[in-house]
Amino acid sequence: MEAECVSRHHRHQPCEHQCSSCVVKHIKAPVDIVWSLVRRFDQPQKYKPFVSRCIVQGDLKIGSVREVNVKSGLPATTSTERLEMLDDQEHILGVKFVGGDHRLKNYSSIITVHPDVVDGTEGTKVIESFVVDVPNGNTQDETCYFVKALINCNLKSLADVSERMAMRGLVSTSQPPTLL
Repeated sequence: MEAECVSRHHRHQPCEHQCSSCVVKHIKAPVDIVWSLVRRFDQPQKYKPFVSRCIVQGDLKIGSVREVNVKSGLPATTSTERLEMLDDQEHILGVKFVGGDHRLKNYSSIITVHPDVVDGTEGTKVIESFVVDVPNGNTQDETCYFVKALINCNLKSLADVSERMAMRGLVSTSQPPTLL
């Protein structure tokens, strides 16, 4: 199942000077709760701990651009990102970095959210894949390690927020997802 999801939705074509990988996270919360957070291109700070502020330019649709301010502690201050894909039926979000003050040039990611059983209860499997240029002075392994560490941190935070929401019953599985 996991390999099928990756081959179907996470097809990156890295060039010689790029690296690509994916990270999988199992979350003890229903898909609707997890997706209600992931799909919010306009509010990544809801679960991404390194984002301090986000401003979307124009309507929220494919091609929309957001300006993200990054909290101190990372080798970045801003990121300009474009919404490449948003599919509420298939639970797919695609984002491409198009500018900013960071080293992740030509970064593109795809996040998919899938129903799963975690510890015998309704849960979610989140898969995030990426492709990015390897900066001068770094190896492919170093670059992949750094990006995967950031993604793992974001996905751990996503799990924490989603699981708290599920425990509080903030989103019912019988109703459309909402953010509180």
